[in-house]
Amino acid sequence: MAQVLEFKLPDLGEGLTEAVIVTWLVQVGEVVAIDQPVVEVETAKAMVEVPCPYGGVVTARFGEEGSELPVGAPLLTVAVGEATPVPEAEGSGNVLVGYGTGAPPARRRRVRASAPERANGTADRNTAPERAPHTAVAETTPRAQPPAPPTALAEGPLPVISPLVRRLARDNDLDLRALSGSGPDGLILRADVEDALRVGAARAAAPAVTAPKAVGTRTPLKGIRGAVADKLSRSRREIPDATCWVDADATELMRARAAMNAAAGPKISLLALLARICTAALARYPELNSYVDVEAREIVRLDHVHLGFAAQTERGLVVPVVRDAHGRDAESLTAEFARLTDSAHAGTLTPVDLTGGTFTLNNYGLFGVDGSTPIINHPEAAMLGVGRIVPKPWVHEGELAVRQVVQLSLTFDHRVCDGGTAGGFLRYVADCVENPTVLLRTL
Repeated sequence: MAQVLEFKLPDLGEGLTEAVIVTWLVQVGEVVAIDQPVVEVETAKAMVEVPCPYGGVVTARFGEEGSELPVGAPLLTVAVGEATPVPEAEGSGNVLVGYGTGAPPARRRRVRASAPERANGTADRNTAPERAPHTAVAETTPRAQPPAPPTALAEGPLPVISPLVRRLARDNDLDLRALSGSGPDGLILRADVEDALRVGAARAAAPAVTAPKAVGTRTPLKGIRGAVADKLSRSRREIPDATCWVDADATELMRARAAMNAAAGPKISLLALLARICTAALARYPELNSYVDVEAREIVRLDHVHLGFAAQTERGLVVPVVRDAHGRDAESLTAEFARLTDSAHAGTLTPVDLTGGTFTLNNYGLFGVDGSTPIINHPEAAMLGVGRIVPKPWVHEGELAVRQVVQLSLTFDHRVCDGGTAGGFLRYVADCVENPTVLLRTL
């Protein structure tokens, strides 16, 4: 006899709590093998194909494409036949964080309550009530209820003498207690009722005057967009940041790159040279390669530089991370930037590619802007922003000349260092941009 096993959305790692169903890879009635991908989901980190730990026939799917499911919610059910040993041989191993493919949970035994218990409503809440054979199913549509009696007016004598006045008010659904009579001792007259009816009719006929409402499009903050919003908001709430900036003459850096690319070997990207400058600066000012442990009230200084860089994609802003950037040369950095950028645009970055950064480099000059005040990528301590490199008037060797100028900005967590350290870091970066031979001291 086939056994139906329920497969729940597993924990996909990095504290993710939900995922959006992008594409179902199997249909109801389809036979699936152990570890066969059954659905593609989008988390706050990346697109992930989720494999099923059971082999059998898909009997149900939960959630339409585009819907969001929390971790632990039912994803699909699979009917496993007698030929498949369950639970031992049906498991495939822990292929994603947070779920295994071992024995399914034991089924609950239903206990039938006795008649007195059922009558008193004390039967087990988990026990489904039995239906007598050939009995009709209870109606799910609520039956129409008789209209409620009209609400009585407040207690006390009503200042009305004429039955014609009462009938006129009753026929027009007018509450006489809401009127102030114009007769002796507040007596309500027929004229009072007619005046009230004319005022009500005039109000009903008057067009309602309302302010025009703007019509807009609503976009749910979920997936990558929601994760970015949460992280930026948290950064602003928790980190007392400050920004300093400086203009630098990048003419010599651009010449050095042109000379490198004119020689034999792989081409070197500008981002790789900027990253190499960042790692050299962090070696001199390690305070900026750290984070604040709020609970312990400690600054944790890190001994490895995992360099994040901002990448704009069709699915939103992502920050891939180059591992051990401090140990890479310009060629290695160029290759790794290219690999991660391609994966970002293809939507194939893994959670490992998107987490664990210790410092972020943001080259917003790609958007044709000169400056910015970056928001720190929480929980890091700093971010270096680089604007566009453009020809500008510049005093060079005592004379006015046209040089390739760039604006550099550093946003830093004021808890980990003071302005002197941040300024020293930024000035060293600018010196390396203006005179790349400064880097020879650290090679």
